[in-house]
Amino acid sequence: MCAHQPSCRRTDSPAPHVVAAHPEQGWSLLCDGSLVFDDTGELLPDGRVVAPHRAPADRLVVAA
Repeated sequence: MCAHQPSCRRTDSPAPHVVAAHPEQGWSLLCDGSLVFDDTGELLPDGRVVAPHRAPADRLVVAA
């Protein structure tokens, strides 16, 4: 699926980029086949799930 040379699946290649964004639904498709969700969770091409990994609220910076 990825057109990068070498493919984005290699660790020394460029970072995967968004090929389809659906902010109204809260997800984006990356060129390596991963789905990334607005809650920071991920669904990898092999079916594995990465749980949301948000920063604790006390560590967030708020603009004045």
